[in-house]
Amino acid sequence: MSSASGILVAGTSSDAGKSVIVAGLCRALARRGVRVAPFKAQNMSNNSMVCADGGEIGRAQYLQARGARVEATTAMNPVLLKPGTDRRAFVVVRGRPAGVLEAGQYATGRAHLAEAAFAAYRELEGAYELVVCEGAGSPAEINLRSGDYVNMGLARQFGLPVVVVGDIDRGGILAALYGTWALLDDDDRALLKAFVINKFRGDVAVLEPGLAEITARTGVPFVGVIPWLLDVWLDSEDTLEVGHWRASSASSGLTSEAARDRLTVAVVRLPRISNATDVDALASEPGVDVIVTVDPGIMESADLVVVPGSRSTASDLAWLRERGLADVVTRRAASGRPVLGICGGYQMLAHDICDDVETGLGVVEGLGLLPTRVVFGADKVLSRPSGTWRGHPVTAYEIHHGIATAKETGAAAFLDGWQVGAVWGTMWHGAFENDDFRRAWLLEVAGTAGSGWRPATDAPGFGERRERMLDILADAVEQHVDLDALLALTRAATPTPATTPPDLTPTTPQHTEKSTTPRATTGGSSLVLGVLRGGEGP
Repeated sequence: MSSASGILVAGTSSDAGKSVIVAGLCRALARRGVRVAPFKAQNMSNNSMVCADGGEIGRAQYLQARGARVEATTAMNPVLLKPGTDRRAFVVVRGRPAGVLEAGQYATGRAHLAEAAFAAYRELEGAYELVVCEGAGSPAEINLRSGDYVNMGLARQFGLPVVVVGDIDRGGILAALYGTWALLDDDDRALLKAFVINKFRGDVAVLEPGLAEITARTGVPFVGVIPWLLDVWLDSEDTLEVGHWRASSASSGLTSEAARDRLTVAVVRLPRISNATDVDALASEPGVDVIVTVDPGIMESADLVVVPGSRSTASDLAWLRERGLADVVTRRAASGRPVLGICGGYQMLAHDICDDVETGLGVVEGLGLLPTRVVFGADKVLSRPSGTWRGHPVTAYEIHHGIATAKETGAAAFLDGWQVGAVWGTMWHGAFENDDFRRAWLLEVAGTAGSGWRPATDAPGFGERRERMLDILADAVEQHVDLDALLALTRAATPTPATTPPDLTPTTPQHTEKSTTPRATTGGSSLVLGVLRGGEGP
């Protein structure tokens, strides 16, 4: 039996499905009684969460911890890089700000980050039976191998068996898997123990000859072919994931009367969008159609416009003005049409912003829609606040440098922020995951916008949907992956409960190796998803 304390799930590329497969593995193992924890040595993401211990980690590791049925801690994502520009990232180590990393330092300036990551892994391996690790990008990025501590560098440090996942929907999957194996050096290649195919549709018999040939050439077996799973979504790590969201077809072809019973939400696709996962809960509501967009026409026609969080508030506000989108927001406010700003988006709605920290632009004029002034401080606010809105309890989390203070009185309180007419603003992330609050607030928005939308009283709550998704992922892992073969590579190996091999035949028809993204719908709500997705930075 192997003494490996964990297993590394790597991928042929970013968004190959590593994040969701780790989440599914964590839930499947937890259901078997294995004490399991997720781990990602380094994320590059502007989507993050505040743990109970007060530190910040990537959203995907937070969700994976939910899958493992354990409390998320900063040890599960010890290094978080938050892109501020194309050549600079803000560094978070063990949940706290730790300076910046320039593009030129990426390959050579991370030794101290590797030390922090390895220390965090040792902490987890001492507390859990198994650590399920997620790689980043691809282990075949040989230009970065010398400084790598999240892919093969991590595997070599702790003797971890490596599973490489490939997304067949991208096309070229066999070449990607073989190329990954071929580019590894001999010592790295020795740790590559299994391949997994993700997002397969159709008859697996058509695929099997190709898999057999790859195994013959590499000596690496395939332990699973996971089908395309509808109605599965994931707290995204990669802001590129927002590009998967498109306008709903659910309302197309409807009569004008039926369309009036729906609620359309346009989310501004900011260049440095942060915590875009805030709108997942809105999209979970039956009858609510969400699109992330930079199209002013869509913003004009939507019932609600959301200006989400940003990792670079002042520069994204300048971009908003350059594209003419700021004019759309101000026109909507002037005509009493709903606008919501969250965190950075809320800051953009202020009278003025003083930023000598995030962008160094100094005092910048805001959109002037809410009675606040924002001053950026050197210390980052990381907290998990709670409150109420019209009697509905709300729990949330905060991640920001900018502090908003009221310039005048007379506005209505909205959570920690303000409401003026049909414009709302709050620093709180995750507030809309609270079912009663979300539905009550959306009902007010619908009334203001002239929509006939009403909440479905029998719809499952957001937390219930997330749990259901984790169980769907675990079911897919149990059914389509030889989980016992993977466990046999680790110290968590257990006797095989059954001799029946996993069913590798997907239940959805008509596979083509390259295919268009289908629309995932739930209960009448809609949001286009790259299902079984897992975005990672390089």
